[in-house]
Amino acid sequence: MNKIGFLTDSGSDIPVELAERYGIDVIGFPIHLDGKEYLERRDLTNPQFYEMMRASSSVPTTAAITQLQWVEIYSRYVDEGYTDLVHVVINSGGSSTLNNAIKATEMLAEERPGHTLKIHLVDSHTYSMTFGWYLCECARKVQNGGDLALCLAELEQKLDKMEICLAAYSLKQMKKSGRVSAAAAVVGDLLGIRPIISLNNGISKVENKVRGDAAVQPAMVKWVRSRVEDVKTMPYMIAYTSSEERRDELVKLCKKEFGHPPMIVFQLGGVVSANTGPDAVAIVYEGKPRNLAAYEPELP
Repeated sequence: MNKIGFLTDSGSDIPVELAERYGIDVIGFPIHLDGKEYLERRDLTNPQFYEMMRASSSVPTTAAITQLQWVEIYSRYVDEGYTDLVHVVINSGGSSTLNNAIKATEMLAEERPGHTLKIHLVDSHTYSMTFGWYLCECARKVQNGGDLALCLAELEQKLDKMEICLAAYSLKQMKKSGRVSAAAAVVGDLLGIRPIISLNNGISKVENKVRGDAAVQPAMVKWVRSRVEDVKTMPYMIAYTSSEERRDELVKLCKKEFGHPPMIVFQLGGVVSANTGPDAVAIVYEGKPRNLAAYEPELP
């Protein structure tokens, strides 16, 4: 009988209660700030991290989970008799975590010679619950008797369609991290300029700039509308950092404009907010598939 495990990193932002419900092992990223190292999900909460960012003059940085850490974790799954391990990782374009996991699968043969664990390693090409949600769905379906291969195929098809529209209400963190120039950030904040950013297939891009906080969320909704054919049937999620007021405003607007509520409302964790800052909101939505060839019917 197959024994199937599910593994990811804290870049997935899967809430603790969902991780426990579906048996998903979430490994925390190290975060460095003001000369100290913190392990996400163990040493600090999201609100604590936001306040630390606001108070700090330095830039938080994250470190990849290492090859040795992954091989130690893989070895544990071997020792516990697992036959399969579904491992979904944060966007490989923004972290070396995937490469480290690939190396760890090679090292595992030396650590556990003759092991039979089959590791299904998936690059999410994205961040946060954009992939965390669908890993939960995959685990749920497998637990309910779903075929692993079919559940994995559905997971990868979903990830191939997911996009993010994000807005930061302050450019301070992006200036400190180098994502916008210092001059542009200062002028932008003085004039109330807010960037509307897309994240598609692991690549971020400023799609629009609006002036004033009131213009942010309508611009986000407009961008999402431009990306999908029918928002009335579009699955979507809402993400936020620290402002519950802005979160609730965005949920209300999306319900009105899209005609239905989000699948889930979730909080962005340290890995994502280290780059966006503590004042951001996002709409995560299902767009068009990018890898169209993968869905072409096979010839008889």
